[in-house]
Amino acid sequence: MPGSGSPAASLVGRFLVAAPSMPDGQFKKSVVFICKHDDDGALGIIVNNKVEDLPLGQVYKQLGIEVPEQVAERPVLFGGPVQTSRGLVLHSADYMREETLLIEGGMALTASQEILKDMAGGSGPKQAWLALGHSGWAPGQLDREMQDNAWLVVDGDASLVFDADFSAKWQRALDRLGGGVTGRFDPASFSHQTGRA
Repeated sequence: MPGSGSPAASLVGRFLVAAPSMPDGQFKKSVVFICKHDDDGALGIIVNNKVEDLPLGQVYKQLGIEVPEQVAERPVLFGGPVQTSRGLVLHSADYMREETLLIEGGMALTASQEILKDMAGGSGPKQAWLALGHSGWAPGQLDREMQDNAWLVVDGDASLVFDADFSAKWQRALDRLGGGVTGRFDPASFSHQTGRA
């Protein structure tokens, strides 16, 4: 609907799963949860890639915040190649702040140090990932990538977002497309020439 602020096919609350033919090496086998998609572009968080050697406790230590051991050991997501020094918290919608962006499907995104303090103190969201950086697309850019079959679109859900088995997420997201007797999606069956996603 023109003028509504959203493109006709908003992908908010859905996963973009990198097609086997993904030309951009930064996104190979990525699962991106889309948080915002409108006429100004799109923003998503890669949910199956963590920052190596950076547990959440190290981030808290840099901020001077004390955290319990079980929180300190959690990984930090590499949310994407845009603004990699900026932290965003992708979390369940049971926690809200004034600046929180509510996302379809019971998810939310907050970019403030206050949510980190609340998480450390036990009053934060039930489920959350801190992501450094995000994935961003200029107006029309994601639509072009979709036409080029770089991405497959899969319905989003919190269980896959918050699953800590990062290595299995890409295949699990593809399996949501189904295919075959086993219900597993075979990436080899995907052709770059299949038409629009």
